[in-house]
Amino acid sequence: MTPPFAGLLPDALLIDLPEIDAQHDQIFGRIEALKAACYGSGPAPLEDFQGLLDYLQFHFATEERMAREAGVDFLDHDRVHQENLQSLHKAFGEVRAGARDVHSFLRYAEYWFERHITEEDKPFADSIRACRLKSPINPSPAARR
Repeated sequence: MTPPFAGLLPDALLIDLPEIDAQHDQIFGRIEALKAACYGSGPAPLEDFQGLLDYLQFHFATEERMAREAGVDFLDHDRVHQENLQSLHKAFGEVRAGARDVHSFLRYAEYWFERHITEEDKPFADSIRACRLKSPINPSPAARR
């Protein structure tokens, strides 16, 4: 499945880190593509749902890389990522077992993702920007004088 990536990230969820904002948009695109497939002729193949979870893992690794490059403590944010992935994998396991329908999973994933950006990624982005400003590679305006 090739998800549509056409500016699905709401402005209110932009965190002003272009690489992360682009990935957030792709995640919303994947969720929307799955919703469209599920409301069409039948549910999307389960491997497309797994693809969403795999992309989330890739996205979390990107955030970890950015934190490491900026010198940001990532321990708490990583713990949140691991807990989130565990919850999403559990919910997806329930879909595979027939205990949860795909629509319920997608509502859960979308709600979780919006909340994660607002409560976790926005402060994370602030930390990245603050560390970049302090970095000797990007000296503060006062240091450049």
